[in-house]
Amino acid sequence: MDSRPILVTGGTGQLASALAVSASVPIVRVGRPDFDFDQPDSIAAVFRRAAPWLVVNAAAYTAVDAAETDAEAAYRANRDGPAVLARLCAEAGTPLIHLSTDYVFDGAKDAPYVETDPVAPQGVYGASKLAGETAVLAGGGQAIVLRTSWVYAAVGRNFVLTMLNLATTRDRLQVVADQVGCPTAAADVAAAILAIAMRVRTEGWEQRFGGVFHAAGSGSTTWYGLASAVFEEAARHGSRIPRVDPITTAEYPTKAKRPANSRLDCSKLAAVFDVRLPPWRPSLTRTIDAVFAAR
Repeated sequence: MDSRPILVTGGTGQLASALAVSASVPIVRVGRPDFDFDQPDSIAAVFRRAAPWLVVNAAAYTAVDAAETDAEAAYRANRDGPAVLARLCAEAGTPLIHLSTDYVFDGAKDAPYVETDPVAPQGVYGASKLAGETAVLAGGGQAIVLRTSWVYAAVGRNFVLTMLNLATTRDRLQVVADQVGCPTAAADVAAAILAIAMRVRTEGWEQRFGGVFHAAGSGSTTWYGLASAVFEEAARHGSRIPRVDPITTAEYPTKAKRPANSRLDCSKLAAVFDVRLPPWRPSLTRTIDAVFAAR
C-alpha cells in the first residue's frame, strides 16, 4: 500500500479536524499561514513538500454574508486557490477531493437536489463555490467534487455550537423554520471521504469516480427543527434550555439570500462508491455528547 500521506487543507477547520481523528492512514493537515490560497506560491511549496497520494481540499471562504461585500476574497479562496491546487494534482496524477456546498442551488426546487439539477447560486458565496467546482473539474485531473450542507461538529464555528452557546445567556430564541436542509456531522463527511479514498487507492482511478457527488446526512429538517433537537439533546446533560420560537426567513433578514431548500439527494454517491451518510439525528446525539464530554 502507498505510504504517502493524504494532504488535507483547511488547517484546524471542523472537517480537517474530523479527518485527522478518523483516519487510519497518514494525514498531513495544512492551513494559514503556511498554506494560503491568497499566496499561490505557498500552495505549490506545501504540495511538493507533502508529496501526497491524495488531496482533500476543505479550505474555503465560508463567511456567507461577508462575501457579499468581499467578493474578491471569496473568489480567491473558493475559485482561484482550488484551481491552482487542481492543476498541481493533475500534473502529479494525484486524485483530488474538493468540498463544495448546497448554496450552488437557488433553493426553489420542491424535492432534494440531484447532481444534474441546474445550478443558480443566489449570492457571492454560492457563486464563488460554483466557480471553484468548475475550475477543479476543468483542471484535467482525477477530481471529485463533494457537495455537502449544514455541516456541524463538536469544535469550530457552526450552528449547533452557536445554539448551545446562546442557551447559556438567552431565555428565548427565534429560529428560521421555512428553510429545510440535511444536517451533516463533520465526522460523517470525514468517514465518507476516507471510504472514497480507500476505494480509489485499492481499485485505482476509474472514470466514473470523477465529477460531482452529493454527500449529506440522511433525512432533513428545518433550522428550527435542528435547534429544537440540539436542545433536546443538551437537556440530557442538564443544560439550560431556552424557549425556541419559529420565525420566517423574512423575519430574519441577512445580506446573503439562503436557499429555502438545501436538501441533497445522495443516491449517486451510494451507487458509485457504496457510501451512505447516516441519519442526521443519531449523529447529532453523538456530537452533543462529545461537546459535553469535553467540558
